[in-house]
Amino acid sequence: MERFRTFFQHFQSSSESVTNGLCLLLAALTIKLYSSFDFNCPCLVHYNALYGLGLLLMPPLALFLCGLLINRQSVVMVEEWRRPVGHRRKDAGIIRYMCSSVLQRALAAPLLWILLALLDGKCFVCAFSNSVDPEKFLDLANMTPSQVQLFLAKVPCKEDELVRDSPARKAVSRYLRCLSQAIGWSVTLLLIMAAFLARCLRPCFDQTVFLQRRYWSNYVDLEQKLFDETCCEHARDFAHRCVLHFFASIRGELWAWGLRRDPSGLSPEPAVPSQPPEDPEDPDGGFRKAHLRAVCSQKQVDGLLSSWYCSKPPLDLAASPELWGSGLSHRAPVVAPGTTLSQHTDV
Repeated sequence: MERFRTFFQHFQSSSESVTNGLCLLLAALTIKLYSSFDFNCPCLVHYNALYGLGLLLMPPLALFLCGLLINRQSVVMVEEWRRPVGHRRKDAGIIRYMCSSVLQRALAAPLLWILLALLDGKCFVCAFSNSVDPEKFLDLANMTPSQVQLFLAKVPCKEDELVRDSPARKAVSRYLRCLSQAIGWSVTLLLIMAAFLARCLRPCFDQTVFLQRRYWSNYVDLEQKLFDETCCEHARDFAHRCVLHFFASIRGELWAWGLRRDPSGLSPEPAVPSQPPEDPEDPDGGFRKAHLRAVCSQKQVDGLLSSWYCSKPPLDLAASPELWGSGLSHRAPVVAPGTTLSQHTDV
């Protein structure tokens, strides 16, 4: 149980592990969908190919799009590709690495569907039954061309009266099924060999560029995630301060109008919001909250978000401070703990 808890915590903490888990779940769902699908070929001359190829290619396309949707890195990759340069240059290698990673995970379920369909053979038999050369089968030699086309169209429907007990139908069906399975096993072998060669040959080359691109692709993902979490933290604190300031100002106005009097006869004093105790495990928490409280108006928040999108800071903590906050021209001073605002917060 403890090992399962540790594995589950590691699975939750890693974005790459979450993506891999979702891809495995999608692959398992693909197997379940294919096994529960009721295949019914129309057995018509002009519709067999459409139905068979449609079932062979359309579900993989839908699964590919689902693989792109569940992968968070696909959105991060597009944002990194389309963002303004600002103070941080774009690296095409990082974008290519992220694109390769996204495509590899998104293609897992579609390839699995295609391989299952080829190894099963039903879609292939339905799609290409009318494309078989009649001269390869002696039982079809005595039929007219129109009869041959009608007979071949009925090959997938073994219960049809026209081909129920015909040896030619079994021969054509067996031929197409064997061809489909041969293609399926060939594709499987090629994929396994490609994965094997990629895994074995990669250590033979310089790993510096690969490690750099992997590091910075993970950094871009984590940076955006931490920015979203910090924005949520600031929005919660900002809303809390606005509500408290509103009630404090309403109480002052009620006392000014004489609608509410203090029983002791003393003038009201604004309540100082209590500050939560500092977390000993997070010594920089107070410093971080001071920076969050410095942004205390809608104009400043809009400027900060615009600065983050249009001019991301350079990846150098020793750079000039102007480069890190150039997009926020209306920066307020840091509010010390216990200080009461004298005006309504501009929301």
